[in-house]
Amino acid sequence: MNFNHFKGLNLISNNKLKIKQETLTEAIINLESVNPMEFFGVNNGKLDLLKKSFPLLKILSRGTQIKITGAEDQIAVAKEKIDVLIQYLERNGNVSHNYFEQILGGEDTESKDMFVEKNPQDVLVYGPNGKSVRARTQNQKLMVSMAEKNDIIFAIGPAGTGKTYTAVALAVRALKNKMVKKIILTRPAVEAGESLGFLPGDLKEKIDPYLRPLYDALDDMIPADKLGYYMSTRVIEIAPLAYMRGRTLDHAYIILDEAQNTTDLQIKMFLTRIGSNAKAIITGDLSQIDLPKNQKSGLDKAARILKNIDGIAHIELDEEDVVRHRLVKAIIRAYDKDKEREDNIKN
Repeated sequence: MNFNHFKGLNLISNNKLKIKQETLTEAIINLESVNPMEFFGVNNGKLDLLKKSFPLLKILSRGTQIKITGAEDQIAVAKEKIDVLIQYLERNGNVSHNYFEQILGGEDTESKDMFVEKNPQDVLVYGPNGKSVRARTQNQKLMVSMAEKNDIIFAIGPAGTGKTYTAVALAVRALKNKMVKKIILTRPAVEAGESLGFLPGDLKEKIDPYLRPLYDALDDMIPADKLGYYMSTRVIEIAPLAYMRGRTLDHAYIILDEAQNTTDLQIKMFLTRIGSNAKAIITGDLSQIDLPKNQKSGLDKAARILKNIDGIAHIELDEEDVVRHRLVKAIIRAYDKDKEREDNIKN
């Protein structure tokens, strides 16, 4: 066999390689709507699962993007699976290795029906480690919708219905989107069976326990170092209601929590602090008033007399909105029934 014969074979081989290369397609998928670290997994563990599921494709991660190279039909299948994974992450904020594998291995229609809502709600804010915070119940979603259209919201309902948490999420979202310059969170420092004077420490140490739920909500939504910076620069301020007197709060998202423990004069003082380009959410539970027996809650009156003012919205949450332990719903219902029984006896 002469040299020219080998040369001819080499040319045929090269031509086949060129034809094969020309049939390859490239696709870029953006992961900007989710946390890429959660998608790729620790040490790219989930990305390795994706690669194993599509061995004929070349899959590379580049920052917030996935680059896929291979046959067009294979890329189309991979893109459909990745789209399901992205939608699942947008809804839940995280996905376990088990679910990740199930989504990759399931039939397309089946995996979509199992793992993706037809109308996923927008995430309000992503917290540390990619945790998503979103409205989870119908009334919480209504609260979000009302907050977008009104400057003052009254959100009234029992414990565990997500009033405070949703309000803080709305405020953090507004700050991140530069809709406001600061967040102010306040509560009346009213004792629930304890006296401030008997608690240890200075005034700040005595007041902080009353404000702890607000700190906890912020911890879920803002990384610790950034939250520390915001607090030190007063971009985020947490203070007792008494500290609001005499101030005008402009360009701020203001939340008055536990408003059932305000007097008539206190809630009026708070509402008249609201300045230009400011939004306020007032939350409270009228079944848990800790004021002395000779004082009436100002929340009920404020919500009633401000009912028909344009720009002020009202939302009532109930036990169906409870997102705590399953027994909390049962506890609330039991107390409601007992109160109804007592009212009937009195009447």
